[in-house]
Amino acid sequence: MARIAFIGAGSFGFTRGLVKDILTFPNLRDSTLVLMDIDEERLKYITLAVKKIIEAGKYPAKVISTTNRAEALKKADAVICTILAGGVNVWRHDIEIPKKYGVDMNVGDTRSVAGVFRALRTIPVMLDICRDMERYCPDAILLNYTNPMAMLCHAMQKVSKIKITGLCHSVQGMPGRFAKWLNIPADEITYLSAGINHLSWYLELKHNGKDIYPQIRKVVSENKKIYNEELVRNEMFLHLGYYVTESSGHNSEYNWWFRKRPDLLKKYCLKGTAWNPGEHAFILKHYLARDKNWKNDIKKWLAEKDINLERGHEYAASIINAYMGGEIFSFNGNVPNTGIITNLPEGSCVEVPVFVDRMGFHPVHVGALPPQLAVLNNVSVAVENMAVDASLSGDPMMVYYAIANDPLSAAVLSLAEIKKMVQEMLLKNKAYLPQFKNLKIS
Repeated sequence: MARIAFIGAGSFGFTRGLVKDILTFPNLRDSTLVLMDIDEERLKYITLAVKKIIEAGKYPAKVISTTNRAEALKKADAVICTILAGGVNVWRHDIEIPKKYGVDMNVGDTRSVAGVFRALRTIPVMLDICRDMERYCPDAILLNYTNPMAMLCHAMQKVSKIKITGLCHSVQGMPGRFAKWLNIPADEITYLSAGINHLSWYLELKHNGKDIYPQIRKVVSENKKIYNEELVRNEMFLHLGYYVTESSGHNSEYNWWFRKRPDLLKKYCLKGTAWNPGEHAFILKHYLARDKNWKNDIKKWLAEKDINLERGHEYAASIINAYMGGEIFSFNGNVPNTGIITNLPEGSCVEVPVFVDRMGFHPVHVGALPPQLAVLNNVSVAVENMAVDASLSGDPMMVYYAIANDPLSAAVLSLAEIKKMVQEMLLKNKAYLPQFKNLKIS
């Protein structure tokens, strides 16, 4: 009987979907599902939702809910983390303060100024979770869904011996779009993806063993409707030769090319037809709207007579099943770079193919990325590593050095302007930065 702990279980959509997936496995149908959240009201509703799934599937599973993290982690076999340190209103400051200085962000959960400050707030909490796991469930695996993925995983993997990987749904999501563009079955596409989170690359894309990149280049170049779906990603593909895994809006923040001038923002980040082309604060607005209506949405779902119990496409359930002795599973996960990608720094967090079995995670050697891709990844890795070092050491100057080399900030601001912006951000986040004894940048 597996014991699976959800830390931040009040993330209703994630928890509900992952529980549904977990219970589809015969090996996991009698699991004990421990739901932990600091928000008692959200915890109450997600507990009702999980009980509804168990009853609908007639599973012999058990559900426990608690606000005590240590209690949740005791004797766990697997831990799933979906927390948001500081909440949505603090995230708002991450977006609004940089905009005042000219740094325009779309998401702000992974890189650039907002991503770094989200990491600074979240790393202490994640390290506390690791310390609790070392005490209460040292053999458990930790599956992290919280962003900024690479910085959080790098910090945890650097200081903890817990088996940790980070999971993102962008890698497995895009091949379905390729299949639609080329009118071929999605399950016949195979791929090799590697890089860093949200900046991984499909190094190989094949249909029945044949390279489909020439066909993708043709439809992206000749079909205006397809080109307009993903303006940023399609531009990157046409000029760099490989397709990036994460959406256009996200990727517009991770480089120098698309968000530094109003005309470029208008051309590439406002006219795309996919769900998030790059509008300012798009995801923040989405979260604020969802937060406003979260209780009504949950009540509506709980009132539904019939619910879908089919397994989804997230990796977590299949990983836990393999770790608990089920079928070996392969996925793309965030792990330390132990020579896996040879032209990215050793020890940095990379997103690569991984196999999981009852012994844990086994990353697959990739080799060198094409140089035009490696340079983008290396810049982000350097910023991320400095941000992690800043958090672990409590050094405000290292925060400044990290953001001074952020491509988006550097594209629009001088060094002095970046210093002023970072100082304001540090002071605004004071209540969430216990690791910093001094917040003054010299």
